[in-house]
Amino acid sequence: MTLLSANSTAALNSSDTRTAGCLLTGIPGLEHLHIWLSIPFCTMYVAAMTGNGILICIILSQPSLNEPMYIFLSMLASADILLSTSTVPKALANFWLGSRHISFDGCLTQMFFIHFLFVADSAILLAMAFDRYVAICLPLRYATILTSTVIGKIMAATLTRSFTIMFPSVFLLKRLHYCRINIIEHTFCEHMGIARLSCSDISINVWYGLAAALLSTGLDIVLIAVSYIHILQAVFRLPSQNARSKALSTCGSHVCVILLFYIPALFSVFAYRFGGRRIPRYVHILLANLYVVIPPMLNPIIYGVRTKQILEGAKQMFSNLDKETK
Repeated sequence: MTLLSANSTAALNSSDTRTAGCLLTGIPGLEHLHIWLSIPFCTMYVAAMTGNGILICIILSQPSLNEPMYIFLSMLASADILLSTSTVPKALANFWLGSRHISFDGCLTQMFFIHFLFVADSAILLAMAFDRYVAICLPLRYATILTSTVIGKIMAATLTRSFTIMFPSVFLLKRLHYCRINIIEHTFCEHMGIARLSCSDISINVWYGLAAALLSTGLDIVLIAVSYIHILQAVFRLPSQNARSKALSTCGSHVCVILLFYIPALFSVFAYRFGGRRIPRYVHILLANLYVVIPPMLNPIIYGVRTKQILEGAKQMFSNLDKETK
C-alpha cells in the first residue's frame, strides 16, 4: 500500500501540474497527529454550521429582527458557513482518508472562494460598523439612510468588490509556467502557495496579493476604526450614564466579532512575513486552519449571548416549533 502511494506520488510529480493537479500535505510535521487533530476541527466545524444555521433561521423567521443590523449579521453568518465549508471538508478528507490530491482547476476554485469570502467577511463587518455609526451618531436619520434599497446596494457592492479584487488572481496564476513540483504544504490552496509551484517570476503575484490585501482588508480596518472613533465621541457626549452604557452595549458584540476576525488574521500575516524560520511551518498552517473555524463558531455565540433581541427571537422560534410539533 505504501509502495503504491509512493508510486502515485512520483507519477504526479513527474507530470505537468496543470494536468496532474496538486498534493496537499496537510499539516507538515504533524502527519502522525492528523487523526487526533481532525476531532477538534470536525467538532468546531459542526458547531459553526449549526450555530450559524440557527442564527440565520432566527433572523429570517422573526419579523422583529427585520432590521439592517440583523440583515448584515445573517450575511456574515452565511459567509462564515461558506468560508468554513470551502476549507474544512477537504482538510478532514485528508486527515481521515489520506485524500491529498486536488485538481489544478479545483485548487484555483478553492483558492478563489477562500479569498473571495475573506474579503466579503471584511466588507460585511465594515457595513455593520457603518450601521452602528448611523444608529448612534445619526439616530433620527437611521430609517431614512439605511433603507432596504441602500442595504441591497451594500450587499451588491460587497459581492462585486470581492469578485473584482479576487478574480484577477485566477488569471495571474494561470499565466504562470509550472514546474514538476506540485506539493503544497497546506491543508487548502491559497494564492501564494500555488504561485510558489511555478518556475516563472511571481513578483506580480506577490505585489498584487499585497495590494489586494491593503485595498480591501486594510482599507476596511481603517474605515472601521474611523467609524468607532466617531461612535465613541458621540457616546461620551451623551449626558446620561445609562444612555452611554446602552449605546456601548449595542456595539459590544460587533467589537468582539471584529477583534475575533482581524486579530488572528493580522497575527498570522505578520508571523508569516516576519517570523521566518523561528516559527515552525506547522504553526502557520494550524493558525490558518483555526482561523476558518474558530471565528465562524464563536460569532453566533457572541451575538446570541450579548444580544437580547436574538435570544428572544430564539425563544420565540423554538416555541413556535414546539407548538407545531404538538
